[in-house]
Amino acid sequence: MGEFTHFNDEGRAKMVDVGEKPETVRTARAAARVLVNDGTYALIRSGGVKKGDVLTVAQIAGIMGAKRTPDLIPMCHPVMINGIDLHLSLAGPAEQYGKDPALEGWYAVEIIAETRCMGKTGVEMEALTAVSVAALTVYDMCKAVQKDMVITDIRLLEKTGGVHGDFRRDETVK
Repeated sequence: MGEFTHFNDEGRAKMVDVGEKPETVRTARAAARVLVNDGTYALIRSGGVKKGDVLTVAQIAGIMGAKRTPDLIPMCHPVMINGIDLHLSLAGPAEQYGKDPALEGWYAVEIIAETRCMGKTGVEMEALTAVSVAALTVYDMCKAVQKDMVITDIRLLEKTGGVHGDFRRDETVK
């Protein structure tokens, strides 16, 4: 486990100086899910949500969120993002969405973001922000019909590039 890099000698917050780091290709994939009941699932699938096409609006919102990451997360560097791609899909019903029996049989909006850049710092936070904003947008668009939706499993799936090397989450480990 490495040291925290966002503290100065007095123990106060600082933005890490990446000026001496080499530029490398950096990628990141993150995921999230929004759990919904069967009625909400049917409305999303049919396009019957009054606010519009939930998956398309959430996809655009996630892209916008990734681009605004340094405005939202205090110590994030502005990154020249080369690409952001979001995939939203409907899944379920399933039992694996948590240990809460009340969620058994619920459906999920699965969200995956892929970010890429050529830079001195990674794009993990941009990918995580993208899936978070997309999930919040799903919630916002559907809250009129269901207030007990659950946003869950926001996680980094993988990242490449940089001095700390590559990372890939083992999704089989629970």
